[in-house]
Amino acid sequence: MSMADKSSSKSLDLIEPVGLRVLVRKDEERRTTKGGIHLPDDAKIPVITGRIVALSSQVENDPDYPLEKYDKVILDPRNSIPVDFEQDNKLFLVPVEDVVAVIRREKRNGD
Repeated sequence: MSMADKSSSKSLDLIEPVGLRVLVRKDEERRTTKGGIHLPDDAKIPVITGRIVALSSQVENDPDYPLEKYDKVILDPRNSIPVDFEQDNKLFLVPVEDVVAVIRREKRNGD
């Protein structure tokens, strides 16, 4: 490939977490609870949910962390680092200790 070909082709940037971190895409913030209560704009909920989009190799290879790509998680966002990588800016690098729960569907008999 010539230099001109390289400069004209679009490169895809990837984010790979290092250390004990995961990359999470934050879910949309809800302004109404499931019960129908409207939350004011200044209401701040200290935990957020999102999907893991990448794991560091250290987390991926450690059986003490039962996390997988695309897991839905609840996390404490205070130590999360926002990643200004996409226009919607919903990506966060999260220390694995701030992932407080994984949301999984219960498997039923016959499933």
